[in-house]
Amino acid sequence: MKILCLTNVFKHIILTTTEYAGCPSFLHLIQIPFLRVSLLGLLLTWVPGVCPAKCPQQCVCDQIQLTVACLKKNLTEVPPTVDEITVKLDLRGNDIQVLPIGAFKHTPYLTHLSLQRCNTRRVQEGAFRGLGRLVFLNLANNNIEILYQESFDGLSSLKQLMLDRNRIEEIKPGAFSQLGFLNLLSLTHNQLVYMPNMAFQGLQNIKLLRLSHNSLNYLDTEAFAGLFTLTRLSLDHNELQLPGVTRLEMSHNPMTYLGEDAISMSKLTHLFLDHMSLQDMSHSAVSNCPSLVHLDLSHNQLRVIQPFTPGTPNLARVNLAGNPIYCNCYLRPLREWAISRKVKLLGTCGGPAHLSGENIDAVYPPELRCQSHDAMLRAEYEEATRNAPLPTAEPENKVKCPADCVCEAETHHSSCENRGHTKVPKGFAPATRLLDLRGNHFHYIPSNSFPGVTQVVSLHLQRCKIVDIEDGAFAGMKGLVYLYLSENDLTSLSPEAFKGLPQLTYLHLEKNRFSVFPKGVFRLVPSLLALHLENNAIVKLEAGVLTGAENLRSLYLTGNGIEHVAARALEPTANLDLLHLGGNKLKAVPTEALSRVGSLRDLRLTRNPIRWIAPNAFKPVERSLKELYLNNMGLERVSCHFNGLGPSLRSLFLEGNLLEEVPDFQPFTSLEVINLANNPLMCDCPLLPLRIWIEKVNLKVRATCANPPEVKGRRVKDVHVFRACPGGESLPAPPTVATTLSRAPKATKPKPMALNRKRQVKMDKTNRKNLNLKTAKKSTKRRNTA
Repeated sequence: MKILCLTNVFKHIILTTTEYAGCPSFLHLIQIPFLRVSLLGLLLTWVPGVCPAKCPQQCVCDQIQLTVACLKKNLTEVPPTVDEITVKLDLRGNDIQVLPIGAFKHTPYLTHLSLQRCNTRRVQEGAFRGLGRLVFLNLANNNIEILYQESFDGLSSLKQLMLDRNRIEEIKPGAFSQLGFLNLLSLTHNQLVYMPNMAFQGLQNIKLLRLSHNSLNYLDTEAFAGLFTLTRLSLDHNELQLPGVTRLEMSHNPMTYLGEDAISMSKLTHLFLDHMSLQDMSHSAVSNCPSLVHLDLSHNQLRVIQPFTPGTPNLARVNLAGNPIYCNCYLRPLREWAISRKVKLLGTCGGPAHLSGENIDAVYPPELRCQSHDAMLRAEYEEATRNAPLPTAEPENKVKCPADCVCEAETHHSSCENRGHTKVPKGFAPATRLLDLRGNHFHYIPSNSFPGVTQVVSLHLQRCKIVDIEDGAFAGMKGLVYLYLSENDLTSLSPEAFKGLPQLTYLHLEKNRFSVFPKGVFRLVPSLLALHLENNAIVKLEAGVLTGAENLRSLYLTGNGIEHVAARALEPTANLDLLHLGGNKLKAVPTEALSRVGSLRDLRLTRNPIRWIAPNAFKPVERSLKELYLNNMGLERVSCHFNGLGPSLRSLFLEGNLLEEVPDFQPFTSLEVINLANNPLMCDCPLLPLRIWIEKVNLKVRATCANPPEVKGRRVKDVHVFRACPGGESLPAPPTVATTLSRAPKATKPKPMALNRKRQVKMDKTNRKNLNLKTAKKSTKRRNTA
């Protein structure tokens, strides 16, 4: 008769209680977790050495939690000696290139299996057969290229499947047909190009499907057919064109941000993004929609919107009705763009007070001004007081709201702005989406300050005199995307300050008192895209300051005192798109740091004491950089050709410097905006390349001469001296009325136009007389020769 180990018998009973229906009292006892663990511990203590549990030599086994971890042990196969009753198996970081049929048949009780970074390239049909209890499977960061029909056969209880960062380029029909209980399927960062009909057949309970960062350019008409339970589909960062679609309606989706090139459809003429939750959108969100005529952004939460890039030449109508558009200087670029492009802007101003209710199209750019800081605070307070909604007349419709706050049931907005609270109010409705607590006196935010508001998307804590944030202060706010902590008194942040914010995307910390970059606080916010730290007192950026912020796209550091940027300061943020370093104390372009961010598009170094641009200063970002701000720096010299920059650059700002000469702009074939105003340009032959370039390009180039004195203040384009330079003969003659003598005029006051005209007539007569004399001499010479 075969004798089993007592400990294993007990474990086996725990895992298969349904098989022992004849012992109800015992089953009831061992189903109590505390007693189950206690009994198991007692048995393991009382029966030492009877039959020790199996554990592979390279692994770490926990016999209480029934887990086995074999991390980075260079294993080439699944260890065959793993104890049968193991529940969680972690094999990350090994070299298991092929998962064969029945690879886990000896561990039938697994519920969690991790196989990331195992160099796995093939999952054979039936590899997971027998794992009927598995609920979580992670195969991310491997080399899998094809998902076969029976790759996941046997996973009848699986709820989460992670396949991110593989090389998947093909999904065979029926690959997911056995995964009827799957809730989450993540296939991001793969090489999918085409999605056939019924690709996800069998996913009857799927809720979240992630297909971001692939190369999808075509979806069959029924690619997502049968996914009746799907609530969220991520298709961003693909190459979808949908060429035949002319009208796209995305209304009433809870989207808060629209990123660059978010919509790319060549024939799209009408785009509806109304009644969403948009708080911000990139200026290039629809740049790949050249046929777009009508854009509806009504009834969102947009306060400011930037002019759209030139990729929408036919755009004629933008609907902004129902947005809290603030009509100040930040809206001026949009109005100027709309006027120049003849684009109709629908909607009204939500502030300031003197423009509230005015049609945006009726407000002209000179009226769009910014007030002083104090005046803006007063205006915001008056606006909040004026617009505070009255309590509903029907008690049954009244939304849950703390004392001295205003809560709106329809918009799910709650506000306690400028109410003098010293503690964070509690008791907001669970459905609250926007929570505005600006202008109070909290001083510090204790842990778990926001219980029961898991759906808040935007939290405003500006001007609250906050000096400290305790660990876990925002715990439970799983849906938070926007966090505003601007204009407080923060000097540091604990690494656990943002614990519990997995969706945090936009973090505002500007106008605080940071003297050191808040290092180590970003590892708990993996979704962070934009970080605002303007107008603090940070003096340097050390290596590793952005650890944990690998997905960061925008970093704002304007108005600090930064003197040095370490070579590896930006290293983790390989996808950084925008870097604002204006108003600091840099004396050179941080070229080494830029070598870590090869996708940078917008770089601003305005108002740094950089006196010259060294050769190859921008070489690391030559292929990606599109916007470059080098204005008001005291810049005296630039290396030839702006070494490292070329066809990609669209905007170049050099105004307010000390440049007498400028480099050759011929390589900048995509340039759309350039500003050279307020530079002491020396209008002489060395500047001829600029003059020729101005003639060739269809751009308004703001460049005026400072020397020689006789042409001071004149536009470079209107100066005739360049025609006398070698190579300048082909330049057109300047307008007659603008012609001047090469010598400085004796008179210190400008002469009347009548005298100028008489002088010009006299000069013309003299020139004609001289020409006649020359002609006569030549004729006489020819006759004498004859």
